[in-house]
Amino acid sequence: MKPTSLVLLVLAIMIPASLALASETPNKIHPLRPQAGSGGHRIPGVSCLSWRLAVETDNIQDWDLVPWACENYVGHYMLGHQYRKDCNAAAWAAYDYAKGLTLKKDGKDVWIFDIDETSLSNLPYYARPDNAFGAKEYNETTFKEWELEGKAPAVPAILGLYKRLLKLGFKIVFISGKSESLRSITVYNMKKVGYYTWEKLILKQTSESGTTAMVYKSKQRKELEEAGYRILGNMGDQWSDLLGTHVGNRTFKVPNPMFYIA
Repeated sequence: MKPTSLVLLVLAIMIPASLALASETPNKIHPLRPQAGSGGHRIPGVSCLSWRLAVETDNIQDWDLVPWACENYVGHYMLGHQYRKDCNAAAWAAYDYAKGLTLKKDGKDVWIFDIDETSLSNLPYYARPDNAFGAKEYNETTFKEWELEGKAPAVPAILGLYKRLLKLGFKIVFISGKSESLRSITVYNMKKVGYYTWEKLILKQTSESGTTAMVYKSKQRKELEEAGYRILGNMGDQWSDLLGTHVGNRTFKVPNPMFYIA
């Protein structure tokens, strides 16, 4: 088969499958609009599309703010069709891999999901003028107030993948950097939008507050494996969700150009 024909065949399979994943869940991400403003720093000679690609491929690291010139670009991307398509593509790739596995049916085959910007979307918060899609400084106080509302919608493609993985027989483990103090509202929020069951929901203890995300999540995954679990899939929006140790057999990156967590 010619390379061009192969690409067309893959796309023909991928697009309907990705749409099916998204169609399993209602569209609950708010129809917000980007806000004008500035906050980050311009990167001379780098287009916003190129900047986003560099962020998603981890070529740009340890950045604090979305460049001010890219605020509207990031806003339109996050609220538009392309972000949804990119999430669908990640979910399709994950499901295509997962359905080809033979599970041992002993309850130890797990799939790990991050929560914020992977399973749940905080777009209603980040679209506010004071946040400007990551082009303005992160405000821990207002973000916690938002979390306590328990109103974060699901990321549709990831919720669809979650449901399909359950049908395949995977046990689901959520590992999040959210504080343990937010457990009740997090459980409420997740069940409300459709994440109704899981094997474990691991949140960050106060004693771990100074630990980086990569170190914290590596430790939690190690403990899972020591308890006999097999990590067959691992999905997150940050590279710190997917790098480190005990990352699992396959990792899948969900797009997020709004912020960086080490």
